[in-house]
Amino acid sequence: MTEQLISMQNPKVRRLLELQQKSSERRKSGLFVVEGRRELERCVSRGYRVDTLFWCPAIFGVEEPQVEAARVYQVTADIYNKVAYRGGTEGVIAEVVARQATLADLPLRKSPLIVVLESVEKPGNLGAVLRSADAANVDAVIVCDPLTDLYNPNLIRASVGAFFSVPCVACTTDECIRWLKAKGIQLLTAQLQDSHYYYETDMTGPTAIVMGTEATGLTAQWREAADAHIRIPMLGMGDSLNVSVSAAVLMFEAVRQRQS
Repeated sequence: MTEQLISMQNPKVRRLLELQQKSSERRKSGLFVVEGRRELERCVSRGYRVDTLFWCPAIFGVEEPQVEAARVYQVTADIYNKVAYRGGTEGVIAEVVARQATLADLPLRKSPLIVVLESVEKPGNLGAVLRSADAANVDAVIVCDPLTDLYNPNLIRASVGAFFSVPCVACTTDECIRWLKAKGIQLLTAQLQDSHYYYETDMTGPTAIVMGTEATGLTAQWREAADAHIRIPMLGMGDSLNVSVSAAVLMFEAVRQRQS
């Protein structure tokens, strides 16, 4: 039965805000927040379980969302606009049960394409990479030694729901290198030093494209483990691109080669 919430001081509303704002609360509760119709549809279609659903009839419409949830709460437009990142554009927010996937859980094709990000810090960048990875039909995105919570709401928003369509796993650099080597997947590290143009490198076989942060690049551990070093030509004043842009360029070069 749907309960109506009319106060921002309601404990259920306060918990929703805490889940949005605090990674410690997400870890403790095992829940994360999904906002928006499309994002929630993609989340549910991938088998995630909705714990609590909040919806606003004034924004979503008078018919309750057709989403199975343990608890459903109706909120006023005033409450929704205060708790929603995108304001009054969608009308539905959910608290969803998180999953703790590992490298062993990743399904791989015969010739997989994987993106590895080392110590990514900005959730918006990771979300954008996932969006491109979905478009390029990448097998998985692996985040090594992450500096951001994989269930950060901004990451999920920036991915426009691709977080739920592209397998994403967090692990250490050591674990990732061992796993990739054991699977016979070549490691291509994106770096300026001692590297070749990306379009000169064969990406048709099992491949992992490895990228670091814009500020510091990859650690020596990755550069030494690599099978090849690749770079994108920089013809202007700058010496780097945003990591999500670089990742998209390299992913779609692999797609081009595999479709040739």
